[in-house]
Amino acid sequence: MSEILFPEITVAITGGEGNAFNLLGAVAAAMKRQGTGQKAIDTFYAEATSGDYDHLLQTIMRTVAVV
Repeated sequence: MSEILFPEITVAITGGEGNAFNLLGAVAAAMKRQGTGQKAIDTFYAEATSGDYDHLLQTIMRTVAVV
C-alpha cells in the first residue's frame, strides 16, 4: 500500500453525510486548517473528481488519514 500524502490530517468519512460533495468539503477543509497550499488542494480535487465514487474514496484514503 502506498504512503498517505498528508498523514497528519485526519478526516472522519463515516457516521455522517457520505455523499461526494460532503466528503470533498470535509477533506478540503481539513487540508486548509492544516495550512496545506491551494495547489495541493486543487490537485486533490482534480484527482478525486476524475472518476466514480469508489475512486473518490480511494483518493481520499491516499491523501489523508481517515477514521
